[in-house]
Amino acid sequence: MSFLKRTMSTVAFLFPGQGSQAVGMARALVERYPSAAAAMAEADDVLGFNLSTLCFEGPEETLTDTINAQPALLAASVAALRVLREALPNLPAPAAVAGHSMGEYSALIAAGALSYPDALRLVRERGRLMKEAGQRSPGGMAAILGLDAAEVVALCVQAAELSGGVVQMANDNCPGQTVISGDNPSLDLAMDLARQAGAKKVVRLAVSIAAHSPLMAPAADALRQAIEATPIQAPAMPVIGNVHAQPLLTVDAIRADLAGQLTAAVRWTESMRYLAAQGVELVVEVGSGDVLANLMKRIERGVNRLAVGDPEGIERLRAMTQG
Repeated sequence: MSFLKRTMSTVAFLFPGQGSQAVGMARALVERYPSAAAAMAEADDVLGFNLSTLCFEGPEETLTDTINAQPALLAASVAALRVLREALPNLPAPAAVAGHSMGEYSALIAAGALSYPDALRLVRERGRLMKEAGQRSPGGMAAILGLDAAEVVALCVQAAELSGGVVQMANDNCPGQTVISGDNPSLDLAMDLARQAGAKKVVRLAVSIAAHSPLMAPAADALRQAIEATPIQAPAMPVIGNVHAQPLLTVDAIRADLAGQLTAAVRWTESMRYLAAQGVELVVEVGSGDVLANLMKRIERGVNRLAVGDPEGIERLRAMTQG
């Protein structure tokens, strides 16, 4: 029996990760809904600085810094999640939740497995550790368009063998769109191989860390200790994990996925296909932007999509659920 038959719902909530941050995010929600304002104020209190002002006003380069972007995205997602509950009190609980990379922490909050303050502290530490690991082992990331995931994995293996370094697929975002990650010489070689293989586009991303690669191992080891020290409960609904693209149903599975995702690829395409196979008919992206909603269009066109990071999105969902 699928989990949908047990929950009697065909909706899943998705939570964005790093890259979806934008100056001004959550501001319109805060101006209209008290629950969003309270969520952002709570983030300021927990972290001890004006994260909300950084979200609303920037500067962009400070907001984009991984140590700030991660808690900012989490706070924006929680603000939107609380607005859903305030504005649409009769909205059924989703059948499942999923988050892209750091967004998995937001998903765990939605599933009742992780408290908001604990998640804020964890992602702030996650960002700090990742930044530190990047300084110790410089690297980068690149988007590859027009090759399938298997081709990208193979060319990364070839590049790593030739360079003697580290490069691997970091994100399988949707068919024809992957991201690779590694040390700079190996990454450059993999990018050249991708061009030779006929990739439509190969773009170096504006990041200075090799996320979701073995270069993040020191960060993963340190983060594992912080995760072990943080109270986590069994989720009230399935949380689709990044590492295996399967539901995380126990506390041990959650802890392992949160630590493992720093060095493992985000299997987003598989995660979304799993949801569709279970009968999900609508995905609601909760937080900043609409990246995940747009990816679903490329993964499973039959699944409806909606982003609710602003009041207009909330009202569209209201109309959809009351229609």
